[in-house]
Amino acid sequence: MTSSNSSSVNSDSLATRLSHLLLNETTLYVTKRLLQALLTLFLASALSFAIIQLAPGDYLDTLRNNPQISPERIAELQQQFGLDKPPLEQYGRWLWRVITRFDFGMSFVYFRPVSSLLLERIRATLLLAVASIIITWAIALPLGIIGAVKQNTIVDKFLRVLSYVGQGFPSFITALLLLIFAQYTSPLFPVGGMTSINHEELSFFGKILDIGWHMILPLIALSITSFAGLQRLTRGQLLDVLRQDYIQTARAKGLPENKVLYVHALRNAINPLITLLGFEFASLLSGSFITEFFFNWPGLGRLILQAVQAQDLYLVMASLMMGATMLIVGNLLADLLLKAVDPRIKLEDLK
Repeated sequence: MTSSNSSSVNSDSLATRLSHLLLNETTLYVTKRLLQALLTLFLASALSFAIIQLAPGDYLDTLRNNPQISPERIAELQQQFGLDKPPLEQYGRWLWRVITRFDFGMSFVYFRPVSSLLLERIRATLLLAVASIIITWAIALPLGIIGAVKQNTIVDKFLRVLSYVGQGFPSFITALLLLIFAQYTSPLFPVGGMTSINHEELSFFGKILDIGWHMILPLIALSITSFAGLQRLTRGQLLDVLRQDYIQTARAKGLPENKVLYVHALRNAINPLITLLGFEFASLLSGSFITEFFFNWPGLGRLILQAVQAQDLYLVMASLMMGATMLIVGNLLADLLLKAVDPRIKLEDLK
């Protein structure tokens, strides 16, 4: 009887924990957002396909102008890629392959599966973009805090000028200036690719240093505008919080200034910054595009540009779907981070 009762208690306890896990606020919210994401991705794919179809011409138009390619070969390629089918049937077949086999089709230009092309290039883009986010936040947050604490001092004015200059330069201008700088300091900073010619001959740590060396200028170009905006936002949010009554009350109670600043003020000023972090994750793909183009970085940006120019239908579709997915994931991560940082926030109130 004792063994039976113990087994019953354990099963009830397991069922309770499982029920709590499946029915808690976070799990229900994530499930709801994922179901909404499926509908969003479907609508985004349909809209993207329609816009691409409305564009004049297709990939085969370029080949038709080449006298060395016979009409028979054009017809063969048209049938191979499914371009001889009506647009609605093309989209239906593509969507079915994505759902059943996670197959985004074959690239017209590279004659390779689109999935393998994206996986091959996404590592370089993520490496550059994630490194940029880490560096941007590691520098901008402390400088924003310093600007708020030392409001209207010489230090604050200098930091504000720095942020204005950073935001005033478009990304392509910054990239061009860095390319000119690299030319005058050559061969100190490499500007082509992400590795040296002898990269494979280097040791493991040598390869890491080689990639880091090639990342210096692209990272600066990618981080300057984001750094300036984040610094100003941090300063503004912290100043708003420092003016609140509860901050004055905390100071009147004799709490150390560091505790007032980092425990009470910064904790309440961080929420908009976390939301911004979610959007930054969502813009990883588009944010590194200009940098990859100017510095010949072998990432997704250049691949997508070539796909759009060549009207490589399935590669463009997969790229657009990847961007939409990153937007959804970025917003979801931002909401979950907000909940983790501030338990007072209810997920169902987040839009």
